[in-house]
Amino acid sequence: MSEINLLTDELLENVTGGRSRTVSTYTNQNAVLREGPGMRFGSITSLGNGTKVNTTGEVVFNFEDGRTWYEINYPVDGWIAGGVIGLDR
Repeated sequence: MSEINLLTDELLENVTGGRSRTVSTYTNQNAVLREGPGMRFGSITSLGNGTKVNTTGEVVFNFEDGRTWYEINYPVDGWIAGGVIGLDR
């Protein structure tokens, strides 16, 4: 049975701008949420397939790892690679 998470005003208080996206790694592995826009930044947590995220509108292309990174502010603040939220790298 699927778990339902209800959004409350408190949870939505800090959500601004951007777009709602869904994590999709196309594997059974989780997506890594990082402290900054790149592989060299530390890991904050991981997000499973199907997790809804809200992008802030901040987008950075990292020349070191060749990826485009999107800042998210829901469900946790951090940076996620564009390839795992259905966007071009």
